[in-house]
Amino acid sequence: MKEQLERYVEEIQQDLWQMSDHLYHHPELGDEEHESMELLTDYLARHDFQVEKGIVGRPTSFKATYDSGIPGPTIAFLSEYDALPEIGHGCGHNMIGTMGVGAGVLLSKVLADTGGKVYVLGTPAEETNGAKVDMAEQGIFADVDAAMMLHPADESYESGDSLAMDAIQFDYKGKTSHAAASPEKGINALDAVIQLFNGINALRQHVRSDVRIHGIITDGGNAANVVPGSASAQFYVRAADRAYLNEVVEKVKSIAHGAASMTGATLSMHNYELSYDNMLTNQTLSKRFTENLKAAGTEVVHPAKESYGSLDMGNVSQMCPSIHPYIGLDSPGLVFHTQELADLTITENSHRILGQGALAMAMTGYDLLTDEELLTSVKEEFEQLSK
Repeated sequence: MKEQLERYVEEIQQDLWQMSDHLYHHPELGDEEHESMELLTDYLARHDFQVEKGIVGRPTSFKATYDSGIPGPTIAFLSEYDALPEIGHGCGHNMIGTMGVGAGVLLSKVLADTGGKVYVLGTPAEETNGAKVDMAEQGIFADVDAAMMLHPADESYESGDSLAMDAIQFDYKGKTSHAAASPEKGINALDAVIQLFNGINALRQHVRSDVRIHGIITDGGNAANVVPGSASAQFYVRAADRAYLNEVVEKVKSIAHGAASMTGATLSMHNYELSYDNMLTNQTLSKRFTENLKAAGTEVVHPAKESYGSLDMGNVSQMCPSIHPYIGLDSPGLVFHTQELADLTITENSHRILGQGALAMAMTGYDLLTDEELLTSVKEEFEQLSK
């Protein structure tokens, strides 16, 4: 049956190349990916998927379903298609979106023999306010037996970890006055922000080494001769697991309150982006995917890299067995979020790699649909990881 998948990928690979290239040439920012979403869903609909657009309150999201009508597992492939400002698809989401769609279409061609169901989920705004968080919270993965996506990179790597992350904005209100003539009548909101930074810098030496805290001042006043009556800062706070992150966030918030007390300013706080949970890679599923990626033509797959970034795929991994591996563009040292990466995604070599990635995911989905022992092991590992 896997030989059939290999034949099918040859039949659709031209379509996949064209879709990926179209996304490259027409990049859209997060939650604005209307043309991208239509392109991908039109293709899925042509292959008999039932498509729901705008799920979980996100207009550019979608859920495409191919149901064999025969009882069996449900496999989800995830597609990202948001671009970055100025450099477009510098994180290769044109390939990610297309590989997810391609894997879903490939697997649907053998579902009459295997039974089960396939989802392709369109997940907007991974770079900013990831829709996978809303999908996880609103039950989209409740009946999913395994979820996977594939990210381009310099070289191929197994699925690994990611940090849990909260994005917090701190707004201070003070009182303006003339900074030279009557400074005693002012309350300096910018001083509160500066004390916030100083306090967080002091905290760094008393947290675990996996913690990352980094921020910017988004409002610090408008004139040097006016005591700033308002000031704001935004921070990302990250840690290897959600439980410890919650502890660190409480310490950061205490510092923020202390800065307000020191200066007399008032404080308000809110999360300016959705919170990401840490990635729980299912090693059983990851191992099988790696085997299939090699069978699809990738010669070398490196062990997972140590990661200090954050993924909304982490929230998915808390709901069902999940993997987030990387497929190499044969360019060691290639850096994410660059024009160089974007341009590499439309080369002839990357077209070949695109087909390999879609095939490897489809083959892994096929294994889960047909190998009951594998599926049981994947689920048992997930239960242990979730404890």
